[in-house]
Amino acid sequence: MRVISAYLLAVLGGNDSPSAKDINNILSSVGVEADSERVDALLKEVEGKDINEVIAEGLGKLASVPSGGGGGGGGSGAAAASGGDGGAAAKEEEKKEEEAEESDEDMGFSLFD
Repeated sequence: MRVISAYLLAVLGGNDSPSAKDINNILSSVGVEADSERVDALLKEVEGKDINEVIAEGLGKLASVPSGGGGGGGGSGAAAASGGDGGAAAKEEEKKEEEAEESDEDMGFSLFD
């Protein structure tokens, strides 16, 4: 991802076909050493291509990836909203806060005695 990000930063900066040196310079400016194999592989893949077309093509492919159904990932949010596990944790936290307030209430003496 770092190599791709550096490549895209170079393109956004106005360089239509960044070189390995450009990518390495961008990455080294933030203290990252680029893997030369990955840089070479990326440059080979995008050689002679317009990056905007490559991105558009990728988005088209991404649109065909199934992303719905199941609902298995949203379980914890639903439990918290319905008072499941999340509700129990909130009650425990509330109880601890009450105990702390009670113990700090008079601190062993009363100002009005």
